[in-house]
Amino acid sequence: MDYDVIIIGGGPAGLTAAIYTARARLKTLLLESFSVPGQAVITDHLENYPGFPDGINGFELIEKFKKQAENFGAELKVGNVERIEKDKNGWLVEAEGKTYTSLSLIIASGARPRRLGVPGERELQRKGVSYCATCDGALYKDKEIALVGGGDTAIQEALFLTRFAKKVRVVHRRDRLRATKILQERALSNERIEFIWESKAVEILGKDRVSGVKIKNVKTGKETDVSCDGVFIFVGYSPNTDFIKRVLKLDKDGYIVSDSDMNTSKKGIFACGDCCKKLLRQVVTACGDGATAAFSAQKYVEDLKGAAYK
Repeated sequence: MDYDVIIIGGGPAGLTAAIYTARARLKTLLLESFSVPGQAVITDHLENYPGFPDGINGFELIEKFKKQAENFGAELKVGNVERIEKDKNGWLVEAEGKTYTSLSLIIASGARPRRLGVPGERELQRKGVSYCATCDGALYKDKEIALVGGGDTAIQEALFLTRFAKKVRVVHRRDRLRATKILQERALSNERIEFIWESKAVEILGKDRVSGVKIKNVKTGKETDVSCDGVFIFVGYSPNTDFIKRVLKLDKDGYIVSDSDMNTSKKGIFACGDCCKKLLRQVVTACGDGATAAFSAQKYVEDLKGAAYK
């Protein structure tokens, strides 16, 4: 085998796993996707990660994780995984035309923003439809924005967008927010944020650029066109698990089913972070998952080599 463990995913879960496996002196390769950026990387400000009382930029935090993993000897490469299959001694991973073999795998492939699936969304993507405020917010200086969602990410991004936009209209299908109370307090007191309650976006309007969004009141059924220069969508996530769906057991939403020790349905494959079925998806929980998956992988590899501590 080329490696003791291959980790797929370069977010907080995968990098934490790499730190732990490299410290355990397992030969470790981490493969990070170049086409799907991790959620932490594109987060402007993390204020609830322990140890940073003033908060920290997501990209900066991930860079610290990478340096730490490399310092312990983990090998980091960029490449999209195209195929995984069982090898007689372990697992075979194909990425960017190269093939790697490993005694064990840790899947930490994360999740991507979920689409609304409404008319105009796909046609106007990159023409005013966005899923990343950090990436595109500066393009909307002194303009008006519609934002769809009501969870932590949606409200945090709405607050970030007020740095640029003169008005951010939050469209939410309920009459109250799901976001953490401190975020709610900030958003509800922000003069640049306006809420459109009990409504959902049913169409994104515009020809060459976004010109507005059609919203529907979920109680009355009344439809209204709201003028805006851009639409930001934060309605949850879909797991990046297409490449593994023929190998592992997934739930109905595509999340990897794992136990408390991060074991999956296949012996020798462990999973951690946002690609797993779990209650809370945060950087801190991803790190905990990564550490557990790494320790489980370590025990598995040591058992295979006959080197387990007994």
